[in-house]
Amino acid sequence: MAGSETGLDQLHTVTADTRRAMTSVIEGKDGVVRTALTVLLAGGHLLIEDVPGVGKTMLAKALARTVDSTVHRIQFTPDLLPSDITGINVFNQDSHSFEFRPGAVFANVVVGDEINRASPKTQSALLEAMEEHQVTVDGRTFALPEPFMVMATQNPFEMEGTYPLPEAQRDRFMARVSMGYPDAEAELRMLASHGSGSPLDALEPVTSTATVSNLIRTVEQLYTAPSLHRYVVDLVTATRESRHLRLGASPRAGLQLLRAARAHAALEGREHVLPDDVQHLVGPVLAHRVILSGEAELAGASADEVLRSIVESVPVPG
Repeated sequence: MAGSETGLDQLHTVTADTRRAMTSVIEGKDGVVRTALTVLLAGGHLLIEDVPGVGKTMLAKALARTVDSTVHRIQFTPDLLPSDITGINVFNQDSHSFEFRPGAVFANVVVGDEINRASPKTQSALLEAMEEHQVTVDGRTFALPEPFMVMATQNPFEMEGTYPLPEAQRDRFMARVSMGYPDAEAELRMLASHGSGSPLDALEPVTSTATVSNLIRTVEQLYTAPSLHRYVVDLVTATRESRHLRLGASPRAGLQLLRAARAHAALEGREHVLPDDVQHLVGPVLAHRVILSGEAELAGASADEVLRSIVESVPVPG
């Protein structure tokens, strides 16, 4: 167990430094920062969804800058092409052959700003990259660097000039978070610290890609009891059987819920996963994957409310 303890000790040190750096930029959003770190340690992708001006892009940039890695930002627009993301083969006049020029997705951290402003065809260019960590162009497959994480932002209310993310795309994101408005004290601190310049400029990396890869492997080795596997399956199955949901969670959702629960347990300093870890992440991991039934929509229910009732109804393993 010594190796595991060493891995967890390193995880606590790195995540504490990362959280300190991020909260110096993102005021009053400790819970959102913690969820972002959970997704990073679980090797997933994060969807940040909220109204304009609450710090969605700032959160993505802050997490990206704390890791000494390659970071590419993609501003999604209606005229963005799939080749802008994946890359393209260009004919070299000197060698009389085609050469592959990598697109913006070839980075450790990809910040996709306003992802729902691109066409569905362009959005789909990310599907293979997010699921398999590779890109196929003209029949040739190119591996993406490790670790690889996509952090995308979108505005759920502004509909003009936007294309809703298809279910297949949303299912690739391990978790979705909403920033929400800061409280008055946090907003006052933000005015004081952001008024004379961007605090991002002073943000320095606190860890490396090699360290993050090691921490992801440490999280993967955390013990999960067979009864906990059954609990995750029971929760996912309950979403498919609920009369309040037209579309339940996919098998991928169950797998990512378990991975996120491992990361949450590691952040709590444990070498094993508890049902509490799973319950804590049901909303962020499953809410963006399910679709409410017409009856639930007419009743004014939300996906989070339905999922909370499902969690309360599914027996917790002893």
